[in-house]
Amino acid sequence: MKRKSMLALLLAVSMTCSMTAATGTVAFASDDAATEEAADDTEAAADDADAADTEEASDDTTEASDDDQKAADEVGALIDKIYVQERTDTTDEDCKAAKEAWDKLTDAQKELVTGEEASPEYFGRDTGDASKDDPRNQDEIGENELLVVSFGTSFNDSRAEDIKGIEDALAEAFPDWSVRRAFTAQIIINHVQARDDEKIDNMQQALDRAVANGVKNLVVQPTHLMHGAEYDEMVEAIDAYKDKFESVAIAEPMLGEVGDDATVINDDKAAVAQAITDEAVKEAGYDSMEAAAEDGTAFVFMGHGTSHTANVTYDQMQTQMEKLEFTNAFIGTVEGEPEDTACDEVINKVKDAGFKKVILRPLMVVAGDHANNDMAGDDDDSWKSMFEASGDFDEIDCQIEGLGRIDAVEQLYVAHTQAAIDSIAK
Repeated sequence: MKRKSMLALLLAVSMTCSMTAATGTVAFASDDAATEEAADDTEAAADDADAADTEEASDDTTEASDDDQKAADEVGALIDKIYVQERTDTTDEDCKAAKEAWDKLTDAQKELVTGEEASPEYFGRDTGDASKDDPRNQDEIGENELLVVSFGTSFNDSRAEDIKGIEDALAEAFPDWSVRRAFTAQIIINHVQARDDEKIDNMQQALDRAVANGVKNLVVQPTHLMHGAEYDEMVEAIDAYKDKFESVAIAEPMLGEVGDDATVINDDKAAVAQAITDEAVKEAGYDSMEAAAEDGTAFVFMGHGTSHTANVTYDQMQTQMEKLEFTNAFIGTVEGEPEDTACDEVINKVKDAGFKKVILRPLMVVAGDHANNDMAGDDDDSWKSMFEASGDFDEIDCQIEGLGRIDAVEQLYVAHTQAAIDSIAK
């Protein structure tokens, strides 16, 4: 009996321990599951928080980007407003407003500026020191005025070296005449005024200034290349003021009379052809055009071109180069007719002539937008890029210099002005 009781007791103890152990195992498993579930909940909460932060940051970025573009667009609209050929009653304040708005932009916002004509380059491109120029818009003119009329350029260095270079040469040659300036491109006048706070007279302003100052004798020297559309518009503006002066004379443009066809060459065209080739070979390090030709180098002189009948002037310049026996001189134009002066045609001419090195140089008074962008720019449609893309040449170089800085050209203007002054004296 005692033995059976002992066995029962031992069995009971054993069952109790087993149940306790089992219960402990279940408890531990339950704790592990709870811990894992809590960890999962924490991780999920963290992921939700990160997602919320990312979404908020994205919203902030989008909002900031929208604000940046809005600020840039406002400046673009202000630039487009002054990128016009007509001066208005609000032009001065519009130029000021555009520059002030630009100055408030961050560097990142400035890169976003776009418009019909607006771009970051309008205010952002460095074209040199405007303080080196002289707008020549002063009063106290006196009785004799020499008004120098140019299309104009917003490139500061070129304006100072080319246009001012001509004006300075005329001022030195004619000390008894007050030299003043007028630009015919209001778009350029506005650009320079807005960016550099330099105010240049347009034709009407310059002529009104002459009248207000009591000028009696007015001589107008255009820096235009030829008797083209710009020259004709200038003459029309002057005709409206002729009765306000005792005498008015208009001097010849750089290349003089146009002539009937490509074979008609005058002394002015001959002088300019010699002057520009002399300067080009000197800049390139050659002794002469012939020496450059022997080295396989051609010079391409890029003019503007025009739909005006005066466009024949470019063919006449090519004829003059041939007359000088410069086999490595080629004349081309950005615009206008005939098509044989277009860039692709000029490329074929240079290629067929066997030259492997090419130097591009503007056949223009100033080295402005056309010289820097259409000729020497990096865009695919620039002349430099098109010559390179042809694959026909080993070297392509650019000389970005206007005709206005060449002494022989300046003296040609002096001679034209002298002839105009002499016509008044008669």
